[in-house]
Order: sequence, then C-alpha cells, then structure tokens
Amino acid sequence: MIHFTRTDSEHPDFRLLAAELEAELKIRDGDDHEALAQLNKIDFIPQTLVIYENGNPIACGAIREYEQGVMEIKRMYVKMNCRGKGIASLILEQLENWTLESSFKKCVLETGRNQPEAISLYLKKGYVQIPNFGAYTHSANSVCFEKLLS
Repeated sequence: MIHFTRTDSEHPDFRLLAAELEAELKIRDGDDHEALAQLNKIDFIPQTLVIYENGNPIACGAIREYEQGVMEIKRMYVKMNCRGKGIASLILEQLENWTLESSFKKCVLETGRNQPEAISLYLKKGYVQIPNFGAYTHSANSVCFEKLLS
C-alpha cells in the first residue's frame, strides 16, 4: 500500500532518499556532478513529500517558492527497484496539487540531460521546455520546464 507524507527537508526519510538521488546523479553526471550538486542543496525546504510503500520510504519530491506565483519542483526521486510503477507520476501530481493549495499557479523545474526518463515524464505530463532559468542559466547539462496549473 502506498501513502504520502507531507513534511520538510529535515525529515530523516527525505534526507535518506535525497542522498540516494545524489549518489545516482553522481554516476549519471560524471565530471559535471560537483557543479550541479552545488545548485541542488537541500538546505531547509518547507514542503517535501515522502512516499512509502508498505511502510518503507521509496520516493520523494519537494516544492519551494521560486518567485511570486511560481513553485519550483525539486528533488524528485524514486528508488530503482520501485520504478516503472507510475510512482513518479503520483509524486508530480501530489506536488502540483500542493502548489495549487498554496495558491500558486505555475511550476518550474530543472532536470539533467542525462535523465531521459525524467524529461519524458515531464513532457508527458504537460510540461513545456523553457530557457534555463536562475542558477541553471549557464548549465549545459540542464533542461528546464514549466507548467501552468489549473
């Protein structure tokens, strides 16, 4: 059985999953990882989500205010052995719902060129590629997206 827990980035299960994400990205991004990791620190994020299956933490995601009316989706991750079950879609849906509940109308996000599964998911879920924003402006490995919510 899958359930979601809304928490913050201090939650130990969120921190565990975020560390697993970093380990995977280090492999995927190779030499580019250190520069990208500096852009994705998990200093306090007040709105994080941990997904559990049968009581075990299997996935996470977060949102934080990027600018007025816009939330940035951060730290989406699903454990390797739980992929292919639609969990990433559920995380994205939950984060979008939380964004709307917070009276925000748009989400932006960044992912890496070495994460084709993530790029495919975002396109499938109605995200549109945009020019790299903020700290990612000059990152050749970054791909940025946005979605207007209704």
